[in-house]
Amino acid sequence: MENMESKYPENRWLILAVMSLSLVIVMLNNVTLNVALPELSTSLGSDNSELQWIMDAYALVFGGTLLVMGAIGDRFGRKGALQIGLVIVCVASAWTAYFADSSTDVILARATMGLGAALVMPSTLSVVLVVFPSSERGKAIGIWAAMAGIGAPIGLLVGGWAVENYNWEMAFLINVPVIIIALILGAILVPRSKDEQERPLDVLGALLSIIVLGSLLYGIIEGPSLGWEDGKIVGAFGTFIVATFLFVNWQKKAEYPLLPLEFFKNKNFTIGLIAISMAFFVMFSFMFMQMLHFQLVRGHSPLSAAIRFLPLPLGLMPAAANSDRLVAKFGRPNVIATGLFIVSAGLGLFTLVDIDTSYLQISATFILLGLGIGLTMAPSTTAVMDSIPESKAGVGSATNDSSREVGGALGIAIGGSVLNEIYQSTIVIPPSASAQSSIIQESFPAAMSIGQKMLAAGNSEGALLIASARESFIEGMVGACIIASFVAVIAAIIVKWKMPDDVGHLEEE
Repeated sequence: MENMESKYPENRWLILAVMSLSLVIVMLNNVTLNVALPELSTSLGSDNSELQWIMDAYALVFGGTLLVMGAIGDRFGRKGALQIGLVIVCVASAWTAYFADSSTDVILARATMGLGAALVMPSTLSVVLVVFPSSERGKAIGIWAAMAGIGAPIGLLVGGWAVENYNWEMAFLINVPVIIIALILGAILVPRSKDEQERPLDVLGALLSIIVLGSLLYGIIEGPSLGWEDGKIVGAFGTFIVATFLFVNWQKKAEYPLLPLEFFKNKNFTIGLIAISMAFFVMFSFMFMQMLHFQLVRGHSPLSAAIRFLPLPLGLMPAAANSDRLVAKFGRPNVIATGLFIVSAGLGLFTLVDIDTSYLQISATFILLGLGIGLTMAPSTTAVMDSIPESKAGVGSATNDSSREVGGALGIAIGGSVLNEIYQSTIVIPPSASAQSSIIQESFPAAMSIGQKMLAAGNSEGALLIASARESFIEGMVGACIIASFVAVIAAIIVKWKMPDDVGHLEEE
């Protein structure tokens, strides 16, 4: 055993710390700008469409290029991919903070940051895979998963702090010193690793994977705003279906496929991806709704709202970091399924929330969600990564990351659509606001703003509009939580029913 472990670097826990820091940079950039959108709109004169693209450009490029970037890391070196990715994010962040003066500038910068992030994220997990022996891998991946889970709440805190104390530019500038630290530590500590057989990159498979993931994410992300029957959305999903068919057929023929399809024959790999995707469905759907809930229904500032998310990572971190012990005692399927049932229970508790519910009760929901997601993500990620050979660590990691992106995007899209449907069907518009009924029905923030303007003008019906908008939003939020709870239960049943307890390893060819 000692000889086996001697090939792994002695400073591997320090390497994990550097990977965790790099990972948090990627995850927080996914959400940091959420709380800066109002100031961006005022400062740059951005309309709703431009604001949407400022958010979506990062997610689309990031998610769309993950598989390619993971394969590039495998082929040419994971350390190099990590460092180049961090440099790209750093330069794009600094340029935006100092020179961006239009929405177009910010959109292009966010897309560039997404490209850099797609190099970074698969590299972090693939490095963890190759520097830890199997006996420690579950613990290490648990810590990695905890960092992935807390990245989004940290992003909300960072964004809220930057906007309240400085300006929207600080949401970008704060990346720079953190990335410089990660670059220096990475250059010193992280060992070089790649596919030693140096198999050629599957260029056609890479291009098709970008079309597959990009079209799917575009359809999911833009569907709620453009409408699911819009020609662009129908075209995106049509492109996704055709490109997926072509990708699968090419992967069967290719001598050195980008993503070997035999991976999916391993139930640990496939069911692990499903569990991860569903956990992020729930997490991102819930976080999206809660930022609106805390700020617009309860009147908290962006930073104050973000602070109220802290119970989630406080529950998630210890659960994810220690899940390996529970897996060893109770079995992986039992731990993951239990985590998903805890998530469902937390969402069930949240259906009791109304306008007057205390934050103490709400925080209990956040803790339960954190515990459940931590118990789900870490063992599921270990199941995925234990099912692939080291030579494909980057692609395996990228597939794992893609499932997170797709799940999160679906959560926001479906959760937001359910919320909007219930909100629009239940809101009562006072007679004096009927001229603006279409705007009020389309947008909860607009309804609150119009109600406040009516009150300021001495129209008492403004209070009725605000009260109705709040009630309708809460009803919509509860409805979306019921859907998310149902998704978590279905995922738990699939895991318990289909995931084996043993971990199948694909042997090197």
